[in-house]
Amino acid sequence: MAYEKLKEEIITFSKEIGIDKIGFASAAPFSQLKARLEEQQSLGYASGFEKGTIEERTEPARLMPGAESIIAIALAYPTRIKNGPKSVKGDRRGMFCRASWGTDYHIVLQDKLTKLAEFISGKVEGFVCRSMVDTGELSDRAVAERAGIGFSGKNTLMIAPELGSYIYLGEMITNIPIPPDQPLEDGCGDCTKCLDACPTGALVEPGRLNSQQCLAFLTQTKGFLPEEHRDKLGNLIYGYETCQVVCPYNKGIDLHYHEEFEPDPELVKPRLVDLLTISNREFKEKFGKMSGSWRGKKPIQRNAILALAHYKETSALEELFHLMENDPRPVIRGTAAWAIGKIGEEKGFEKIKKALQTEEDEEVVEEMKKGLAFQKQGVK
Repeated sequence: MAYEKLKEEIITFSKEIGIDKIGFASAAPFSQLKARLEEQQSLGYASGFEKGTIEERTEPARLMPGAESIIAIALAYPTRIKNGPKSVKGDRRGMFCRASWGTDYHIVLQDKLTKLAEFISGKVEGFVCRSMVDTGELSDRAVAERAGIGFSGKNTLMIAPELGSYIYLGEMITNIPIPPDQPLEDGCGDCTKCLDACPTGALVEPGRLNSQQCLAFLTQTKGFLPEEHRDKLGNLIYGYETCQVVCPYNKGIDLHYHEEFEPDPELVKPRLVDLLTISNREFKEKFGKMSGSWRGKKPIQRNAILALAHYKETSALEELFHLMENDPRPVIRGTAAWAIGKIGEEKGFEKIKKALQTEEDEEVVEEMKKGLAFQKQGVK
C-alpha cells in the first residue's frame, strides 16, 4: 500500500511540473522486443543510430543493477505555426519537422525527469535511478507501451489516444517496486493510412520500419541521398512526418502545452539560400538549441540544395555554382551539381560540363553526369 500511495504522489507531482502523461512499468526484460530487434538487425532494417547491444536495450537490469520498475513520461508538442513565413518563388523556405521545433526535447524531458527524481529521493531513502531520453539504450516506445502511455501504431510511433503521436518520450529506471499500469489495447484496427502514404515503402508491414528507406532517417545521414528519394522530400530539410499527418488520431491535434516547444518561424522555416553559405559557428548559434541540429550543418545543407532543386529555383543557381566549383566536401559539390541539372537551365549545364573537366572525386563525377542527364531528358 505504501508504494500505491507513493505512485499517486508521483502522479500528482508530475502534473505540477508539466508532464502531460505518466505511466509505470516493471523492469522485467523485454523478451518480445529482443526477438524483434534481432530480426530487424538480420533484415538490415536498423538505422545504425541505436545505442548499446540488443541485451542492453532489452534488459533494464544490465543498465542499472537492482532495477525494479520504470517510470515513463510523455510531453506533447505543437503541430502548427502561427504567422509562419511563406515560401515563394525567389525566396524559398525549407522546413524542419515538428519534432524539432523549439528547444531540444532531450533537454526539456531530462529536466522533468531530474525534478521527478529529486521529488522521489525526498520520499524514499536509498532511492536510485537512471534516466534517459531517446539517446539511451532502452526503447522509449517499448517502455511507454508497457507503461500504458499509449499503443504502438502501425507507423511504429507511440500513439496516446488523447495526445496523438506528437509526443516526446522519456523514462527512468528505478530501484523501487512501483505498481505497474496496464498496457493499452491496440487502437489502429483495420486502418492502413500510414502504410499507404509512406512514399518509400519504408513501412514494410504494420509496425515494422526499414530505417534505411525512411525519409526521416535519410534526412539525417551525411552521405549522398539515394537519387530515387531526392524529390520526395519536397522542402523538408530535417525529418519527415507523412505517417503522422495522415493518422486519424492526429486529426485536429495542435497542443501548445509547453513554451519551450513553441516554434520560432524563422528557425523552423529558414531561407534555403541562406543555409548554403552558413558557417559552422553561425549554424550552431542559430540552430544549436533545436534537436534537428544534432548532426551538424552538412545534412541540412545537402537537404536545402535538394529542396532548391525540387522548386527548380533559378535564383539560387549562382550559389549552387559556387558550391559545385569550390566546396571542399564531395557530398555538397556532387549534390549541387545534380541540383543544377535538375533546375534545367542551359547555363547550368555548361557550368557542370566545365567543372567536370577538373573534378577528381569519382562520386562527384557520377553526380555531375546525373545532372547532365537532365539535359537529354529536356527537364524544365
